Amino acid sequence: MADQISETEDLPATPGQFAKENPAVWEAYSDLGEACSDAGPLDDETKRLVKLALAVGAQSEGAVHSHVRRGLDEGLTAEELQHVAALSIPTIGFPKAMAARSWIDDLTE
Repeated sequence: MADQISETEDLPATPGQFAKENPAVWEAYSDLGEACSDAGPLDDETKRLVKLALAVGAQSEGAVHSHVRRGLDEGLTAEELQHVAALSIPTIGFPKAMAARSWIDDLTE
């Protein structure tokens, strides 16, 4: 549990506060994420790009920021991350892809 508490210190304010107030829920959520990550053959870089693409498709600015931040920490380039936004154009449309690009730019410029 001590590890879970220290991990919450790196979270943005709102989810960090939720995690501190609801440690059992946060631990279960973290365990689910880890189990899903371990459930298949994708390498870590591919998993990060897929998660970014899902965040882009869901139009979740916070999740896009989170996956961009993590991707940069894991060695992905700004160009690789921006490519996800470009790939989303035919599926979610130009305006939504440009919104995602601006969210990626928030952390890569």
